[in-house]
Amino acid sequence: MRIALIGSADFGKAVLDAFLDRGDEVVAVFCPPDNPKSTKPEVLKEAAIARGLTPLQFASLKSAEAAQAMIDSKADICVMAYVLQFVPQELAKLPRHGTIQYHPSLLPKYRGPSAINWAIALGEEKTGLTIFRPSDGLDEGEVILQKEVAIGPDDTLGKIYFDHLFPIGVQALLEAADLVVANQHQEIVQDESQANYEGWFGADAAQIHWATHISQIYNLIRACNPAPGAWTKFGEQKVQIYDVHKHVSPTFASVKGKPGEITQITLDSFFVACNGGQIEVIKAKGAAGKVTGAELAKELGLELGQFFKS
Repeated sequence: MRIALIGSADFGKAVLDAFLDRGDEVVAVFCPPDNPKSTKPEVLKEAAIARGLTPLQFASLKSAEAAQAMIDSKADICVMAYVLQFVPQELAKLPRHGTIQYHPSLLPKYRGPSAINWAIALGEEKTGLTIFRPSDGLDEGEVILQKEVAIGPDDTLGKIYFDHLFPIGVQALLEAADLVVANQHQEIVQDESQANYEGWFGADAAQIHWATHISQIYNLIRACNPAPGAWTKFGEQKVQIYDVHKHVSPTFASVKGKPGEITQITLDSFFVACNGGQIEVIKAKGAAGKVTGAELAKELGLELGQFFKS
């Protein structure tokens, strides 16, 4: 089939490679314009060039030039894979079989740009991916295909995405494209009563509040690993925390220390008290970059009884 691809980054590249490697013809690759502030080239752009294709980098996909490029491609279907630009319906409907889009949640739950972060942070035990028809509403179009993924009790954002939602998502786009082009798919309207939207999981959401329950803190740290990195402060020094263990106290009376208090420093880590137990910090980032918990304790001059800000 003739594929038009709109996307970016490593996921966009993986989708491009998957369609080409199985023998499909990619007739147009739309990716964002080069960022003048970045020294890193756009991954999908470089991948397209390496495969002998000419990437299309429009400042806006609402332009007449973008629409004409889609018309000229004579695409059977358009595939959206990690899209950073708004795609108007006028463009999405131009290919013979329209457009399909990937989203890393079980829509209509967790619409928005940080779906995986929020699912982990809010303690979900499963998530998944959805291939759907994009509309002018955010992640609101008809569902074509869904795949569930379990969230283990210790799984991080990185594990869920790179080990599961990324590779399964690439294959799901291939599967959905085949179904749509063969007219063997169903389109299911999303149940708005089950919908929720979460915005960017930014710095404010990633701040650790040590007085909250240990399970909430642990989920937050997992949801931010590797990005954006859960953070706290020691004095005026910002500290990002990545790999941790949680140590749940059996009773309220057995909790050691007050929220945010440093209660133990070992050869590999340090412990911080919180509501319901202690978080053992295995890997973190201070001024010197990512280090072990013990190395960070030395860098900051941590002592027992000192506090991280809550």
